[in-house]
Amino acid sequence: MLIESLSGVRGYDTDLTEELIQAYAAALKELLGCRKVVIGRDSRASGVRIQEQLTSALRRFGVVVIDLGICPTPTVEMAVVRHKVDAGIVITASHNPLPWNGLKFLAADGLFLSPNEMAQIKNLRQNILGKYKNQKFSIGDLVKYEHANRDHIADVLGLSYIDVEAIRSHKFKVAVDAVNGAGSIVIPDLLRELGCEVFAIHCDPGQPFPHPPEPLPENLTDLMQAVKDHRADLGLAIDPDGDRLAIVSDEGLPISEEYTLVLATKLVLSQAKTKSRFVVANLSTTRALEDIAREYDAAVIRTPIGEINVAQRMQAVNALIGGEGNGGVILPEAHLGRDSLVGTVLVLQLLSNEKRPLAEVMRTLPRYYMAKRKAPRGQADFNEIIRRLIPSFEDAEINTEDGLKFSWADRWVHIRTSNTEPIVRIYAEAPTSQAADQLADRFVSAVQKFI
Repeated sequence: MLIESLSGVRGYDTDLTEELIQAYAAALKELLGCRKVVIGRDSRASGVRIQEQLTSALRRFGVVVIDLGICPTPTVEMAVVRHKVDAGIVITASHNPLPWNGLKFLAADGLFLSPNEMAQIKNLRQNILGKYKNQKFSIGDLVKYEHANRDHIADVLGLSYIDVEAIRSHKFKVAVDAVNGAGSIVIPDLLRELGCEVFAIHCDPGQPFPHPPEPLPENLTDLMQAVKDHRADLGLAIDPDGDRLAIVSDEGLPISEEYTLVLATKLVLSQAKTKSRFVVANLSTTRALEDIAREYDAAVIRTPIGEINVAQRMQAVNALIGGEGNGGVILPEAHLGRDSLVGTVLVLQLLSNEKRPLAEVMRTLPRYYMAKRKAPRGQADFNEIIRRLIPSFEDAEINTEDGLKFSWADRWVHIRTSNTEPIVRIYAEAPTSQAADQLADRFVSAVQKFI
C-alpha cells in the first residue's frame, strides 16, 4: 500500500522499492535543482536500507548528501537552513506503526514542499528516472554530521521566551516515553540541560516500537504509571519522528494532545510584546485556542489540515505561534515546523511562571472534549458525501475548505479524508465527553450510509 499525499510518501517498507526511491531522488533534483541535501531518519530498521538507497541515488545524480543520522523531523528542518542546502529529506512514517516507512521532503527554507510542489514531484517521479539514469554526473560527496541534535537543543534553549535558569531552579521531575523513536536521546538530553530529573522509558532507538506509536491516551499507560511511580511533575510522550508532543499531568492522567498547543499558546501570548497577535491552527484543532486568544487580545486563524498549510499561513500573517491539535507546536522564532522540543520548553516555562502543578493549571483553562473516529473510505466519492450531508445540518456554520466542518455555538464536527491513511476521519468537539461522543457517532452513522 503506497500513499502519496501532501504529507509525502508512505507505505509498507516493501512498497518503498529501490526503483521508487531512485525515482523520488531524481524528481527532487529535477524540481529543486538540488546540489546539496540533508537526510535524517527515525529509528525504524528499514530506514537504514532506504537511506542507503536514497543516498546512493542522490550521489549518483551529482548531489552532495549530508547524513544527520537518527534525529527528529524538526531537527532536519532546522539543519536545512543551518547548512544552507537546497533540500531536506526525512525518512519516516511519523505516527504510522511498523512495517510502515516513508519520505518527507523539505525545501531550502526548511518548510515542507507546498501542495503544488508535492503534486509536481509525484508526477515527475513517474517519468524522470529514465532521463537521469542515462546522464552522467560527477559523484556527489557524502558528509556525516553528528551534531544536529546538539544544535537543535542549543537553538531551543536560546529562544526569547525561555528563561533557562528559572526553569532549572524548579528542578522538575519529568518522565519521557519517546516510543524508542527519533526523540529518544535528544528529549532527555534537553531536559537534563534544563536541570530536570529525567525518568526515561522507551528511549532506546534500537528497539522500536514497544507499543502503538501514536501518542494517544490509550497508548500512554506506561508513561502514566511512570509519572505516578516517580511522582513526576509531568510526563512527555513523543511520536516516532519527534514532531508531536502529548503530555501526562502530575496526577498521572493524559491532558489530551490538543492541549499541548493550548499551553504553549498561553505562554507565548502572555509574554509577547508585539502588536501583531495572531495564532494559526488547522480546522480540527480545539476551540479552546479561541478562548485563550481572547484573553490576550489575539485572534485565531484556521487553515486546512496539513502542516505546510498552517506554516504558510503563519508566515503570511506573521503569527506568534501556531500548530495542530495533534501535539504539534510551531513557533516561528525557532522555525516553521512542528517541534516537540519547542513544545517541551514552552510548557516547562509556563509551569515555571505559574508556580503550581500542571493539573492545577489545566483546571484554569477552558475545557472541551474531543472524540475522534475513523471510517474506511472504500470507493465512495467523498465530494458526493459532502453534497448529501450539507442539507441535513443547515443550522450550522459550514466550512468546506478541507472536507466538511459544521460548527455551532459550543461544538463542531469535522469530516475529511486522511492524508496518510485510506480512511475518512471524523472529529467532534463539545463541552462534555458524552456530547462529543454522541456528535461523532452521529456523523459516523451518517457518513457510513454513503460508503
